[in-house]
Amino acid sequence: MTERTRTQGWWREAVIYQVYPRSYRDTDGDGVGDLPGIASRLDHLAELGVDAVWISPIYPSPMADFGYDVADYTGIDPLFGTMADFDALLAAAHGRGLKVILDFVPNHSSEAHPWFVESRSSHDNRRRDWYIWRDAAPEGGPPTNWQSASGGPAWEWDGGTGQYYLHTFLPEQPDLNWRNPEVRAAMLDAMRFWFKKGVDGFRLDVVYHCVKDAEFREDPVNPDHEPAIDPPFGAVIRTHSSDQPEVMPLVVEPMRALADEMGGRLLIGEIYLPPARLMRYYGTDGSGVQLPFNFALVFADWNAGALRDLILGYERLLPEGGWPNWVLGNHDQSRIATRIGPGGARLAAVLLLAGLRGTPTIYYGDEIGMEDVPIPPDRVRDPWERNMPGLGEGRDPCRTPMRWTDGRGAGFCAPDVKPWLPIGTVGPDGTVAAQADAPGSMLTLHQALLRLRRTHPALHRGDYEAIDVQGDVLLVVRRAKGERIAVALNFGDRMAEVALPSDVTGVLLGAQDAARPSAKLLRLPLRAAAIVALAV
Repeated sequence: MTERTRTQGWWREAVIYQVYPRSYRDTDGDGVGDLPGIASRLDHLAELGVDAVWISPIYPSPMADFGYDVADYTGIDPLFGTMADFDALLAAAHGRGLKVILDFVPNHSSEAHPWFVESRSSHDNRRRDWYIWRDAAPEGGPPTNWQSASGGPAWEWDGGTGQYYLHTFLPEQPDLNWRNPEVRAAMLDAMRFWFKKGVDGFRLDVVYHCVKDAEFREDPVNPDHEPAIDPPFGAVIRTHSSDQPEVMPLVVEPMRALADEMGGRLLIGEIYLPPARLMRYYGTDGSGVQLPFNFALVFADWNAGALRDLILGYERLLPEGGWPNWVLGNHDQSRIATRIGPGGARLAAVLLLAGLRGTPTIYYGDEIGMEDVPIPPDRVRDPWERNMPGLGEGRDPCRTPMRWTDGRGAGFCAPDVKPWLPIGTVGPDGTVAAQADAPGSMLTLHQALLRLRRTHPALHRGDYEAIDVQGDVLLVVRRAKGERIAVALNFGDRMAEVALPSDVTGVLLGAQDAARPSAKLLRLPLRAAAIVALAV
């Protein structure tokens, strides 16, 4: 692997945008978003200024987990359209200079996948070992104490063959056995299929779960688990059922070798681990994923001191050549505007797109400040909420339809169509159409930030000169050759004065008093941010 392949790539200066396809735009009247719907809104993405679109699963699926239960890794579910629709979307995106990233689900398939249908048919079927089967424990019951992330034990009894099979998620999602070389070959073939079509990369769903302990040892019991308020999967510490050493040589490294073979395609790893454990997924000398997703901001305390410590701690852990990345949310987490409020979400956007070094990802709807939508009990769709009611694990509220226009259907679907999830109350200012030309709107803020990011090397590839805290203000100074830019964010509830490290030469983005700062002193209203150019 060459040094260029290891450390360079379009993704280093890119901004990624996640589309949850069920909720982006419905064009065929069934209340579910589809591929032609995504294609019809590519101009929005181009005008926004992002560089790549990541599309959550669109493969054939019984939809037990809304596409994350895959029944065919090289097809398109009719719910979303046809392969011709996908080809058209890919061509249209590339024609606008947008990269396309697909979700890939390596840990498990659907129970409806032909591989599992064969596997569960008999003990001597040629694909029996493609999944993880075990006898009952000596005293009866599941083979280990491993827990499903979707609630309950991670083992399901199969009466037809008299054994348990492993499912880290729903029983409808049996885990593949990545220790079997035939499984590894089949999954790499599926990835190669999409690479040959021209897909620019994959986001690898829960890739850290793919290999389990070879001896099937019990996970340690979590002494801090409180069943009344904690989800069931927290009852154990996943020492043996996840994040095993073999996941790199068996899963990640072969995938990266294939991505490099196909011309340096991008791999993003979904890895919910502490940063110190996350870092090994970069691999040695670029043998891992280019971007192991960093979810630190999703769980952060949103104050200046905590954010400074978080950024510095993450940067200290990065391996040589490792490129950072940041996200504010996704299809599994409460929206940023709900977690920290609309004003906080504006600051978060400035931090994500200007203050932080690395590759950011925007979740659809965050560019207009969408919040979680309350879901009535009779409209709940998420199996996590059904399996763990009342524990706040439901993901429906952050997956609701995109709000394009005012009125019934919100431009997501026709007015007379019932959307798959409630759209919620759409305020007059809460749509793409309303915010498109509105000075100071969340959408125009995102557009301005992305223009600045693209224009200024200090913002899209610059390093940190300083990360400082002054009271409630986080001050980040970014530097690239010939350019210095300060990003100041006031997380407090009162006007703040910020001392700058050198004379201001220009204001790139300001708010009220911040637009005309005096030399070396910046006034910031509460919950406001400013981006200023500094003397080199």
